[in-house]
Amino acid sequence: MNVAVFGLGYVGCVTASCLAKAGHRVVGVDVIANKAEMIGAGVPPVIEPGLGDLVARVTSQGRLSATTSAAEAIRQADVALICVGTPDEGRGHPNLGGLMRVTDDIASCLVGRERGLTIVLRSTVLPGTTDSVLTRALRDRIGDGIDRFPIAVNPEFMREGSSLHDFEHPPFVLAGCDGEATADVLRALYARVDAPFVKTTIRTAEMVKYACNAFHALKICFSNEVADLCDALGADAQEVMRIFRLDRKLNISEAYLKPGFAFGGSCLPKDVRALVNAARALDVPLSLLSSIMPANDGQVLRGLEAVTTAGKRRIGIVGLAFKPGSDDLRESPMVALVERLIGKGYDVRVLDSSVSLARLAGANRRYIESEIPHIASLLCDTVQELLAHADLLILTAVSQEGIDAVRLARPEQTIVDLTRGALPGLKTPPAGVETCVAS
Repeated sequence: MNVAVFGLGYVGCVTASCLAKAGHRVVGVDVIANKAEMIGAGVPPVIEPGLGDLVARVTSQGRLSATTSAAEAIRQADVALICVGTPDEGRGHPNLGGLMRVTDDIASCLVGRERGLTIVLRSTVLPGTTDSVLTRALRDRIGDGIDRFPIAVNPEFMREGSSLHDFEHPPFVLAGCDGEATADVLRALYARVDAPFVKTTIRTAEMVKYACNAFHALKICFSNEVADLCDALGADAQEVMRIFRLDRKLNISEAYLKPGFAFGGSCLPKDVRALVNAARALDVPLSLLSSIMPANDGQVLRGLEAVTTAGKRRIGIVGLAFKPGSDDLRESPMVALVERLIGKGYDVRVLDSSVSLARLAGANRRYIESEIPHIASLLCDTVQELLAHADLLILTAVSQEGIDAVRLARPEQTIVDLTRGALPGLKTPPAGVETCVAS
């Protein structure tokens, strides 16, 4: 394929060189003439292990060249990749000046062009940026002819120091686009990349890169705060985290990384509080770990807000224990939510078959009778009984009772989904059911 790569900084230079290595004919574009001249001389404008030899090889083979002219690069291109920086201009606001200039240059070159071009954004941008910058610029310049120039978002997942390996072996090739034809262009572009191909929407692709980087930052801060507390308590921080990493079932895994409602139970809340309290006694600041419980409480408040804004008083809740299939109500966020709703005068009923059994003969019978007898009196025995009461239905977790409730819900009933779309059937709810998602 003929590829134009806009921006010859770290991402652009590595991307252009690796695509040329894969057999594509690549023209790099940069407003800084010296960068284009360096590429022309077979020298990369950035320092990265192995990149010097690669640039020298692909330029000598005629597969990589560079220019300062957008028109020259676009003329024969099948694909245009935008790899300009989006640095922080202060207070977390990405500077989109370079992206806007490149987009305008590309749009200008496409006026009157009959041949199609796929425009691919690899720069890191917040969700909505592609629509507000790229799509708008093309529509302003080209109007109805914009369909000839499909847009895709294709974030990079490369680390400085190992970017050549990361380009060829990323976790996945992510393509945010609207149609299969556009996805097929990216499949062909990255045909030699050893990674699964993942197609999604443009805004989801924009957000995935931020989610990844935020999690990486979170892990670093978590490890360092644990180490701070280890030092104060006399534990070996390196050994603690080495053993921590051995757990591939819960720690380094997909576990606990699915959106939903707040956590609860007999372990997580008390253990987080114990760590924070120990650190406080030792005068060890734990900014990250100290924020966990307030953040969790915030999810309960968001659930409450979703109910109060719906304007209905008769409430049915599916699920009361801290996880489905359990009768454990200790520190259950659903109990906290029910308590708040009752306190605000809502008429609440609850369906949870496991808790109903516990009320009769379970291990938590004493807790139910002594701590929350007013909630126990609100329990329903069937989905039909709950739905007969409720004008608004709250789904707290994925369960068969929740699935049945969605299936049997009446058209006039509002559904507040605290599972964030995880419950089967909520993405295509029964006709007429209003879905109010707390997220």
